[in-house]
Amino acid sequence: MSTQPPSLIIVSGMSGSGKSVALNTLEDLGFYCVDNLPAELLPDFVRNVTRDDGAPDKLAVGIDVRNRHSDLSNIPEWLSAVGALGLDPRLVFFDTTDAILLKRYADTRRRHPLSHLGLALADAISLERQVLKPLRQIADAVIDTSNLNVHQLRRQVITQFGLTTDDSLSLLFESFAYRRGVPPDADFVFDARVLPNPHWDPQLRPLSGRDQPVREFLETQDDVRAYVAQVEQFLDSWLPRLRSDTRSYVTVAFGCTGGRHRSVYLAERMAEHFRAHDWGEVAVFHRELD
Repeated sequence: MSTQPPSLIIVSGMSGSGKSVALNTLEDLGFYCVDNLPAELLPDFVRNVTRDDGAPDKLAVGIDVRNRHSDLSNIPEWLSAVGALGLDPRLVFFDTTDAILLKRYADTRRRHPLSHLGLALADAISLERQVLKPLRQIADAVIDTSNLNVHQLRRQVITQFGLTTDDSLSLLFESFAYRRGVPPDADFVFDARVLPNPHWDPQLRPLSGRDQPVREFLETQDDVRAYVAQVEQFLDSWLPRLRSDTRSYVTVAFGCTGGRHRSVYLAERMAEHFRAHDWGEVAVFHRELD
């Protein structure tokens, strides 16, 4: 068991500002992460997770507007309670301009967490800012993600908390749906629409490429096995040549019709391959799922 007290990072901020990417980054770096934790449970959560030998020494919790609004005003009290347990919690608030948030919601066509109140998107964003204002005011750090892509956001999180000094080339494997466009920052794009589609199996349709039944289905297909082998060979040959002092990251994107099954499976599979080869920082982002 570590002799150092556990660290706790609380991730909050505007919906659509990159909180999920931040939590995924922390999880990749060995943090025990929980998203959408009711704020009032924060002290109990910390107490229960850290009470036993072998408990994780790095914790991250996502707290946002999905909490009851009255709870958020009590955050200072609960942070004090966490401090009394021997932790030094740090709150990081992710923010983005309203114009960028409106564009992101238009691009992804996702619903705002407050849309159930019958509010227009702009009004929902305005209300969210008002609700989260107490958190932003006490945040240890505010990160504006308006002009950051996924790679830059990950690097910002890592740098902000001094989590690593590694400056090698990082890899991001991203899945996407062609009907919503190719990711603009992708360096390599592979089309998975030529592969057998689990969507047509009623039992697999509600699942994603992260689920074992979908993986098993795809891995029994000769075309999928050949596709994976050829892409791995290509990336193994060419990605190392992109290492240079002027390049810090590469995005490899896989697209399919819905961005749910084949592309997700391939992104996960390639990430596993490069992690097994000790590449360094390897991340996965599923645009239509995350």
